[in-house]
Amino acid sequence: MLDDLPPDLGRLHALRVWHAMWLQRIDDKIAALQKREAERERGQRARPAEPEWIVELGIGDGRPPAEVHVGGCYAAGKRRRPVGRDEARRLLASGVRACSHCQPDTALDILDLPTRTALSATAH
Repeated sequence: MLDDLPPDLGRLHALRVWHAMWLQRIDDKIAALQKREAERERGQRARPAEPEWIVELGIGDGRPPAEVHVGGCYAAGKRRRPVGRDEARRLLASGVRACSHCQPDTALDILDLPTRTALSATAH
């Protein structure tokens, strides 16, 4: 049998304390990681569902709608609010710009959107 441990009791006790300290550190780290993972999973379950459609809001009085996005579009700005399918269609039909990245007009099966220039020309 290989006996590479120190022969005296004092050094053996020191090694045991040292290893017990490391085992406690490892156990503490495992517990912290398990707690963090459980919190992350709980947060994932508690997260509200992503809206189906988003309207990006402009700056100024009343914060007018500026652009319509599919929910979860990476190009949507921070000033936004969720909207329903019917409101998204109504906003697009009224001339609010459709995002060129997520193309909500295509997702909503809207074939012919009025352009802003055409809307402003008919307003004069």
